[in-house]
Amino acid sequence: MGSLARDRDFRLFWAGHTVSAVGTHVTAVALPLTAALTLDAGAAGVSAVATATYLPSVALPLLAGHWLEHRRRRPVMIAADVLRAAALGAVPVAWGFGAMSLGLLVAVALVVGAASVVFDIASFAYVPDLVEDTELAAANRALQGSSTAAQVGGPGIAGLLVQLLGPAVAVLADALSYVASALGIAGARRAEPEPAAQDASPGIGEGVRQIRVSPFLRSLTAHAALYNASAQILVVNLVVLAVKERGLSAGGYGLALSAGGAGAFLGAMLGLRVAARLGYGRAFAVSLVLSTGVPLALPLLPGRGLSYGVLLAACQLLSGIGLGSANVLSVTIRQLLIPRTALARSNGAYRTFTFGVLPLGAALGGVLGGALGTTGAMAVGSAGIALSALPMFTREIRTLRDPHTQRAAASGGACVGVSGPR
Repeated sequence: MGSLARDRDFRLFWAGHTVSAVGTHVTAVALPLTAALTLDAGAAGVSAVATATYLPSVALPLLAGHWLEHRRRRPVMIAADVLRAAALGAVPVAWGFGAMSLGLLVAVALVVGAASVVFDIASFAYVPDLVEDTELAAANRALQGSSTAAQVGGPGIAGLLVQLLGPAVAVLADALSYVASALGIAGARRAEPEPAAQDASPGIGEGVRQIRVSPFLRSLTAHAALYNASAQILVVNLVVLAVKERGLSAGGYGLALSAGGAGAFLGAMLGLRVAARLGYGRAFAVSLVLSTGVPLALPLLPGRGLSYGVLLAACQLLSGIGLGSANVLSVTIRQLLIPRTALARSNGAYRTFTFGVLPLGAALGGVLGGALGTTGAMAVGSAGIALSALPMFTREIRTLRDPHTQRAAASGGACVGVSGPR
């Protein structure tokens, strides 16, 4: 990490981010398991919770990105963390008073989802101000590495907490993690730059324009949108199939998902090395072979209980390697190719397209699970994930070697100019 290891502000931000990421992965497993185990909900109930989590991504990112372009990002992130902690704290309280309901879980998921949208957009725009451009890729690798390391521990911790103490208690861990994240962000000493003045600057549609005119950003957006929608179809039904139909324990399910986090951590650490050797475009293509190809095997896995869990973990490990690498490359490409004054807007537009499909995918997962069965619905989801790779194999993406060079060309008036058509 070089100088980042000596950067107190980045270390605090990174520590808060890491603790929060662990808690987030605990809740990603604990909330659906709360619906499935505590309330005996089927695919439709699990789908309702997942849909509520991602429903704010339909329109809120575009509005939040435009609003954040003229705001300091650090206070907004702290407020979002506090709101998420308070919302999640309601789950163990309701459980303690015997007032747990599917409606409560849906409401909590909706609030946490909305606060997460605002936090993530602010964070994406804040990191380039926190570190130098030359350290940006390394910072993203560190942040992505801790996120994926959280995938290793989070689901396993969640499964064990659910099995030993019940799912509501597991949610409490996430509430506390957001408090830790807020403290880490608040501890930074470096002054945040003044936000852009509210003048005759581009309007709310500027973020969409940044994506539309750039072949790199168009391809990334199309890939991520189809991947995320299809992954929701797959995951909503995987929970039901693994725990209810294949007899995998809650702890075993969490540990199997943790294997995906282990793979993603390896991928995050290796992604920039592969990019240095092959170029960003070809490194992305190699990553997609694993992240979008391996999930095709998930609907075909045989076995029950432990044997099924081992096979599921193996698939998660391999696909996670590709996903971790692709995530580091994607974030760095976007942060370097998007003008600094449009980072929040553009990320808001990107999230609108790529996260806005998540509630649709989650809802469709419930419908397909009821119509085709969990195995059939998983097959549809895994096929969609595989097809999502196609936009990333265009010539522009394959030949992209270094986004730093592309950014330099843009500032010199090339086809990806800051103020001209991109």
